[in-house]
Amino acid sequence: MLSLLPHDLCHGRSSSRWFPAGTFLSYGQRRVLGSLMLMCTYISINQVPRTHAIVISRPAWLWGAEMGANEHGVCIANEAINAREPAAETEALLGMDLVRLGLERGATAKEALDVIVALLEEHGQGGNYYEDANSCHSFQSAFLIVDREEAWVLETVGKYWAAEKITEGVKCICNQLSLTTKIDAEHPELRSYAQSQGWWTGEDEFNFSEVFSPADDHLTCCSGRDTLEKQEESITVQTMIDVLRDKASGVCVDSESFLTTASVVSVLPQNGSSPCIHYFTGTPDPSRSIFKPFIFVDDVKLVPKAQSPCFGDDDPAKKEPRFQEKPDRRHELYKAHEWARAVLESDEEQGQKLRKTMLELEKQGLEAMEEILTSSDPLDPTEVGDLFYDCVDTEIKFFK
Repeated sequence: MLSLLPHDLCHGRSSSRWFPAGTFLSYGQRRVLGSLMLMCTYISINQVPRTHAIVISRPAWLWGAEMGANEHGVCIANEAINAREPAAETEALLGMDLVRLGLERGATAKEALDVIVALLEEHGQGGNYYEDANSCHSFQSAFLIVDREEAWVLETVGKYWAAEKITEGVKCICNQLSLTTKIDAEHPELRSYAQSQGWWTGEDEFNFSEVFSPADDHLTCCSGRDTLEKQEESITVQTMIDVLRDKASGVCVDSESFLTTASVVSVLPQNGSSPCIHYFTGTPDPSRSIFKPFIFVDDVKLVPKAQSPCFGDDDPAKKEPRFQEKPDRRHELYKAHEWARAVLESDEEQGQKLRKTMLELEKQGLEAMEEILTSSDPLDPTEVGDLFYDCVDTEIKFFK
């Protein structure tokens, strides 16, 4: 979800997956590299000479990311979508790989978009989105790509794509195509391909979602949009967090088999002297999680307590046939949060006290970040290098 405000851009995203699914935060420093090959989730591609620093939220078994940001204030979120053309089961780049590659290689939203579509056209997309040995769940991909100054929605079907530049208001992406007749960039053969498949005559106005959506696609896209549009002139970080926590609307998923596994809200001030701030949960169910702030500086302290264990070449996701075993990918923060979740579900009185304290910790963080954004003093990097580390450490100690 995206809200374009007069002075700030606010971006929010949640990831929902089969339960239990371990999601963790990963920080990558900017790097200068030689001529190397890069192993993504399933395939290797050519590496680039330089990459940007990134922070991403990703399922523990794969290389890519469902959402994240880079040091230049670029944020990308991915959504799995269904389209008229079935997604390929053949292993290629996942939409989540393209999120990470866009962040590592794009210094602006438009650069990231160009990176994604170039790699999509070269390598294609395909493969299993889930850690499942019994069935291949493959999808097409949609992306919300933003920076301090502009925002794009990119929707893809195979190697074909269309993009719209968002200039105002509220925008959401979901599990269905949303672009219609306003297309600001597209694959050069998009329309001729649609004609060759008999999906478009070439006589009517080209409507991307009508042409490429499956005939039985009747889903309602982004149930949180109404809430954001009603508060469009006064949307804050708290507003976006509240929307991501809303279970009644379906934005926050909480069932026995499917669960919102991680969430993030980013504030991107148009004033370049103010830092971009990214609030990650790193834990499932945002209604029972704490949004913790992260700011890019040169010496960010790594947070191993929010990172899943590494299994190297023995990881069942890397062996073929894949996913024959499911190792315990839970990190320390995830395990501590499981205790809190159990209390919230089983003990009403203790759960209310626990939730109140969690929200108070979160409020303190939000207020401290608001002071940074409104201060006329330059940001002292030494004061925020261990910001996210300290928040995670405090949360774990609190749960214990």
